[in-house]
Amino acid sequence: MPQITLYHSPNTRSSGTLVLLEELGAPYALQVLDMKAGENRQPAYLAVNPMGKVPAILDDGALVTEQVAVFLHLADRFPAAGLAPPVGDPLRGPYLRWMAFYAGSFEPAVVDRASGRPEVDPRMSPYGSYDTVMEALRAQLAPGPWLLGERFTAADVLWGGALAWTIMFGVVPKLPESTAYSARVTARPAAQRVRERDAALAASQDAARAAQG
Repeated sequence: MPQITLYHSPNTRSSGTLVLLEELGAPYALQVLDMKAGENRQPAYLAVNPMGKVPAILDDGALVTEQVAVFLHLADRFPAAGLAPPVGDPLRGPYLRWMAFYAGSFEPAVVDRASGRPEVDPRMSPYGSYDTVMEALRAQLAPGPWLLGERFTAADVLWGGALAWTIMFGVVPKLPESTAYSARVTARPAAQRVRERDAALAASQDAARAAQG
């Protein structure tokens, strides 16, 4: 079995990758970073990811960064878990579409909105407009129960966790479709285990920083 090392900081984007590893039943080890202490900006980690961002993984020596790339790699790496429609499956294209939509449209739109940046001409924007992104997502979620209908995939791990956070912080509308969907994803045992683990890791890091003065 491959051994995955996940560079992880609790309650960050890497938490979704940890949920995915749990859903996949994959063997992994954690390299925990305290981002509040700036460990992700130290030379040792910048050699892994010059952006200083998590998640990043090492898979038998192969380095993968960028959240969606990590998800795609891991879900394909463990096909027995069934979380990635294989090439030739009719759902493969929609699965890739919504993975790319997350990175290329949803996150940029949400960050722009949260930062108070004025909207630009939709013809110049990679995602069009914030409202267009939100409506496309709402329409996709409406049939349920999962992003691609009846089949749960790695895309749901990505989207469900992201929506839980963005709805909580008020940068995504609290619509019935998105709130019910994120609740279904985050109620799964893998997500619950990661929440408990992250809480313990964050508490340990807080205590360590307090002890250092």
